[in-house]
Amino acid sequence: MLKTVYIVLGSISLVLGTLGIFLPLLPTTPFYLLTAWLYMRGSEKMYKKVMTNKYFGTIVRDFQENKSISLKTKVVITSMLWTTILLSIFFAVSALWIRILLFAIAIGVTIHVLSFKTKK
Repeated sequence: MLKTVYIVLGSISLVLGTLGIFLPLLPTTPFYLLTAWLYMRGSEKMYKKVMTNKYFGTIVRDFQENKSISLKTKVVITSMLWTTILLSIFFAVSALWIRILLFAIAIGVTIHVLSFKTKK
């Protein structure tokens, strides 16, 4: 029963991580890391699928093993973040306080991503 809960929660985390690719405030990598952790406890087969996935398996492995992010991933993360945040600020949000909040979040996430060592 507990393994089933881990698999269901891992699958929800995987969906949220994938949505995070397209939604600026939903973090992708933390959800993928959580997915790997949950699948590791629920299903070895699902865990192996996450770890060998050609799109995000390397990112999860690098982060788990070295607490590092490749330069390419850092560039993609920050570029996508700033693109979606700025589009939201200029075209989707009219309240000034929300614009300021989005900008502050983007700065915080950028600092957080850049604080991890860069994989060589």
